[in-house]
Amino acid sequence: MTSRVPVLLSTSSVFPERTAAAFQMAAALGYDGVEVMVWTDAVSQDAGALRGLAEHYGVPVLSVHAPCLLVTQRVWSSDPWVRLRRAAELAETLEAPTVVVHPPFTWQRDYARTFADGLDTIADQFSGLRFAVENMYPVRMAGRQFVPYLPGWDPTETGYASYTLDLSHTAAAHTDALQLADRMGSGLAHVHLGDGTGEGRDEHLVPGRGNQPCAELLRSLAGRGFTGSVAVEVTTRGAKSRELREADLREALEFARTHLTAASPVEA
Repeated sequence: MTSRVPVLLSTSSVFPERTAAAFQMAAALGYDGVEVMVWTDAVSQDAGALRGLAEHYGVPVLSVHAPCLLVTQRVWSSDPWVRLRRAAELAETLEAPTVVVHPPFTWQRDYARTFADGLDTIADQFSGLRFAVENMYPVRMAGRQFVPYLPGWDPTETGYASYTLDLSHTAAAHTDALQLADRMGSGLAHVHLGDGTGEGRDEHLVPGRGNQPCAELLRSLAGRGFTGSVAVEVTTRGAKSRELREADLREALEFARTHLTAASPVEA
């Protein structure tokens, strides 16, 4: 691994293809590693299978996304603490330094009440890992807006040791991604690179196809003292062939590499 910021391919970016396909495409396209989204695909939950794929294709797992989505609420366990701990164990086994986690849903009141303290406890037990809490977004339906997370969608309002900045989510939240990165400060540990148009929904476009400051954020990372990784998290489910899916993922990788190497200072 070189000293450059590693660019990872999230396994979610190849959906509806499965986890193994992400390793194959990451290797073929020249990604530095993979972010494993733990979901209903059994391979995404299996350290041995993931290690075998990483060794076979020569692409390491460098981050693990804990099962926090609506469709993964019963992966491993219905208890969110068990799911987070299992994700940490998976990351530790695979020597992936980052675990991505979402804020609790509003109906997870007990989990939300102890989330900050519990996260600190798990971080102490897995001292080699960074638990990077991801920014989310309000949901808009029928002209109304509600926030399905406790205490909110913006993790900086609570304050955590580490954060994941997701640019598709900043678009959906109508918030300034660069200002959010400023608030995250030295806690910015991981970036989910996608794009959005600000239409109020989570789009995960190929970077450069929306209106988010994807290029500016990437260029600013060196000046922020960033030592984490950037994971391409885009939607390719509309691709009608493997070739078209790979073309989108190649474009995203080239975008990331171009702007990561064009560092610009961060103004105080």
